[in-house]
Amino acid sequence: MASSYFFSTPIIAFFVLFLLPISSSSAPSPKNHSRFSNKELFTHLQKLNKPSTKTIQSPDGDVIDCVPSHLQLAFDHPKLKGEKLLDLPERPKGNGVSGEVEVEVEVQRWRSSGEECPEGTIAVRRTMEKDILRASSIRSFGRKPAVSVRRDSTGSGHEHAIGYANGEFYGAKASLGVWTPTVSTPTEFSLSQIWVISGSFNGDLNTIEAGWQVNPQLYGDSSPRFFTYWTTDSYQGTGCYNLLCSGFVQTTNKIAIGAAISPSSIYGRDQFDITLLVWKDPKHGHWWLEFGSGLLVGYWPSRLFTHLADSANMVQFGGEIFNSHSSPFHTSTQMGSGHFSGEGFRHAAYFRNLQVVDSGNSLIPLYNIRVLADHQTCYDIRGGVNRAWGNYFYYGGPGRNVRCP
Repeated sequence: MASSYFFSTPIIAFFVLFLLPISSSSAPSPKNHSRFSNKELFTHLQKLNKPSTKTIQSPDGDVIDCVPSHLQLAFDHPKLKGEKLLDLPERPKGNGVSGEVEVEVEVQRWRSSGEECPEGTIAVRRTMEKDILRASSIRSFGRKPAVSVRRDSTGSGHEHAIGYANGEFYGAKASLGVWTPTVSTPTEFSLSQIWVISGSFNGDLNTIEAGWQVNPQLYGDSSPRFFTYWTTDSYQGTGCYNLLCSGFVQTTNKIAIGAAISPSSIYGRDQFDITLLVWKDPKHGHWWLEFGSGLLVGYWPSRLFTHLADSANMVQFGGEIFNSHSSPFHTSTQMGSGHFSGEGFRHAAYFRNLQVVDSGNSLIPLYNIRVLADHQTCYDIRGGVNRAWGNYFYYGGPGRNVRCP
């Protein structure tokens, strides 16, 4: 299914629609907030939280709404008005590295309740008033802090340890270990993801991103959560995390984007990873997201993009943290497991079986990968190749330490 366990050594591995009133936990409270009016909060919550046919209470406090697919927020986008869900895409040819073993587990906490969303709906994590109130503004809610993906950028606060390649690509795939790194302040985050990129760094960069992240400001806790992101203008005004703006079209009722992943890897013990594939469907030209071995999460319509309407000219894999410290000291927010790459399996975070999709819609190993860390004494990366994992790398680190003051 959607995940893999590794132990002491790596294994080769329509419904009747009814509109429920917004609950007291998601409707604005009568008190005043300095940054938001009650009207603004109510309007934005009404926009995000679509009518549902069923509600599921997750053990971790999340509320999952089962929203009829045709009513989802994606179709509020002006470029997607009148759109209908597509038939199944043409999946890339090639099954990756042979011998990979997948183990069936429920990978999101809300599924442990035993409840499921009905067919014809999608599983959506409900946005609460408290979620929006943690943001600096409604406009910034669900978006990344000011960001640059230039590899030589040191002034934006975003720091990376990544493997990357340039070329003509139509998708990317990898298995990435899931951890619970410590984030030192509520305004920082730590993530592990795949980037599919096209365009320039001068304001028209297009990206599609998917992975897991620990982001207390966005989610209100320190759990690793499955996420997506997209932008068409270098993160300036378009795109957002998950389903917090219109654009990404979800097709599954089994995964809730933004919901917590469980379990996660334990230092020195069991390792847990997820497999993600992003590719451009040659039939319709849209970019699809697959979770695990065959679970289609949804797609980014090609008409959202400019450069990515054709193909990608770069793929990236790896970790990113946001350092909000204004003091002379580096943040202690961890990347990956919080340990450097040299510690290896069961101790450092990893990406394995790095692959790309070529112009013939075939998955092929990514051989020309380069690795780079913005601040090697804070977070580093080390690559390799073997039969079990194909092309892989370990990455991460603790942030502030004796070599990274």
